Amino acid sequence: MSRDLRYTRNIGIAAHIDAGKTTTTERILYYSGVNHKIGEVHEGASTMDWMVQEAERGITITSAATTVFWNYRGNKYQVNVIDTPGHVDFTVEVNRSLRVLDGLVFLFSAVDGVEPQSETNWRLADNYKVPRIGFVNKMDRSGADFLKVVKQVKDMLGSEAVALQLPIGAEDSFKGVVDLINNRGIVWNEHDKGMTYTEVPIPDDMLQEVAEYREKLLEAVAGYDESLMEKFFDDPNSLTEREILNALRAAVLDNSIVPMVCGSSFKNKGVQTMLDLVMELLPSPMDSKGVEGINPDTDQPVVRQPDVKEPFAALGFKIATDPFVGRLCFIRAYSGKLDAGSYVLNTRSGNKERISRIFQMHANKQNPIPFIEAGDIGAVVGFKDIRTGDTLCDEKHPIVLESMTFPEPVIGLAIEPKTQADVDKLGVALGKLSEEDPTFRVQTDEETGQTVISGMGELHLDIIMDRLKREFKVEVNQGAPQVAYKEAITGTTQHRETYKKQTGGRGKFADIQVIISPSEEGKSGLEFVNEISGGAIPREFIPSVQKGFEAAMANGVLAGYQLQGMKVRLIDGSFHAVDSDALSFEICAKAAFREALPKCKPVLMEPIMKIEILTPEENMGDVIGDMNRRRGQLLGMDTRAGAQVIKATVPLSEMFGYVTQLRTITSGRATSTMEFDHYAEAPRNVQDEVIAKAKGKKANA
Repeated sequence: MSRDLRYTRNIGIAAHIDAGKTTTTERILYYSGVNHKIGEVHEGASTMDWMVQEAERGITITSAATTVFWNYRGNKYQVNVIDTPGHVDFTVEVNRSLRVLDGLVFLFSAVDGVEPQSETNWRLADNYKVPRIGFVNKMDRSGADFLKVVKQVKDMLGSEAVALQLPIGAEDSFKGVVDLINNRGIVWNEHDKGMTYTEVPIPDDMLQEVAEYREKLLEAVAGYDESLMEKFFDDPNSLTEREILNALRAAVLDNSIVPMVCGSSFKNKGVQTMLDLVMELLPSPMDSKGVEGINPDTDQPVVRQPDVKEPFAALGFKIATDPFVGRLCFIRAYSGKLDAGSYVLNTRSGNKERISRIFQMHANKQNPIPFIEAGDIGAVVGFKDIRTGDTLCDEKHPIVLESMTFPEPVIGLAIEPKTQADVDKLGVALGKLSEEDPTFRVQTDEETGQTVISGMGELHLDIIMDRLKREFKVEVNQGAPQVAYKEAITGTTQHRETYKKQTGGRGKFADIQVIISPSEEGKSGLEFVNEISGGAIPREFIPSVQKGFEAAMANGVLAGYQLQGMKVRLIDGSFHAVDSDALSFEICAKAAFREALPKCKPVLMEPIMKIEILTPEENMGDVIGDMNRRRGQLLGMDTRAGAQVIKATVPLSEMFGYVTQLRTITSGRATSTMEFDHYAEAPRNVQDEVIAKAKGKKANA
């Protein structure tokens, strides 16, 4: 008998850094009986942060999945929970987790409220239309204010936030909540770490407030469901608990209401009620209208219902490497059933993959299961080639599910292995890391022959370097970040070059006259015009002249960087009937380039980046001042959800260490994104510096 999908929940826990995601997940594990001891983040003992780097830094880096069972109203629910990171450098983890989840518990800190990263993750959840519940954590901390956070969610995130509870007491005296649906007070018992609660009368000083907010809740619910509207107007108290919950559920699934509850995970309060509401309000796989995809053979849209009887379709949303099991691929099964040991089709590569084993994940431990069914999240092993975002499906019924888009990396770092033994290991390690993380790129710089790794930010690269050392035992030296300059010419010159070589026997001879000028707007590379008439140079030698100039462009005359573009007109020349050959003309062209270019007013071009900075208003002056110091050009400003957005262009060479500096200026509240825009001429002092450096290198060599 297949299990009833109505009792399955795939939920994620997302929030800003330090809102208490991992602590909340630990409580869920404890209350559901999976863990018998509560692991704490600050002790480095939490189950979900299993990476060494996570325990050390007290932050979540990879999203960890786990499965728990929860009893609610006589039914046993299976809940797949994914704990996601909060740090901006790892937004990709949140992105790919949201893609496969049905619902989301969004945590806010009761003290800090809505923070920049909360906004980023909220927007991601909006993109994927994920229904969510807001949980305001840390109610026991000084400065906690539940209603302020509810208001912020409304104002800053533009969502219809509705309070389902009011806290009894705040800060140190926080002990329970008033349940507005049932109009009762709840206080959690200390002796069993909050497993059970006691009903208490609503405190007298809160009666008025409770009545006000209960009315708001009923109003919001009635506004969504017409049939309740009449009942509400006749007698608000006639609405039963079931009616309220059913209407709430429909509104949450529709993303029109975000229910808000509160608690303190650390003090074991409120997590249980929040879990009950997850079962009650968040969608099961059955609530979806099926998943849409494209049949690759016909290019027609196909829909797969969340049913075991449908053909199998799943999305691989994360690759991880485990030291004991090898490569794991986390999958979300949308339809059908997959048995261990069977074959699936990967529609990206068109290859069949054998899935040897299937696991139910519990952080970094795996429990083997015989099969995975529609609506479930698990991990598979045994495959050869699966990447993040691949669709796995039944061979006879191919389907391609919508993949994910990932942002471009913004910061690069040159690395080299310390010893010869590390060379091979480094290649394997970088291959594995780039498979796991789609925002991490590895390329070899053609000019310097260096291996350059690039990622989403300095912390991201820092953790990658750490993992190379610990996991893969590779010792590397890291260099300073490199900027790829280019060269260009701004003037025109006419030049005659004669190449003569006479050594016994056949000599070498070529003679050319050229006009070298800057290339036309918008064109790059070599523009070669042959204006020879009357056979001054035979036709078969012309391509060699062109080839000589093309080859010479790879190394400019200023600092040896590539030349962006130029125009060469070949106007005259002469040849020798015996001594001239193709190679002579090629060498002659290269010599002409070296001689003529310094007369064409060469300049150095530097890469200019486009940057967007999200900052609170009070830090705006400091951020703009810092931008001016970095030779930035302001393009414009606007406001977004209560924060100021500054757009500017700035040279890449001035941006190293910027992320850290921005955090320092704004006490960590601002975030920035940067991407390449164009090349522009560098100021004279910068040019002199780069040229001196390049000359110094040559002199030392």
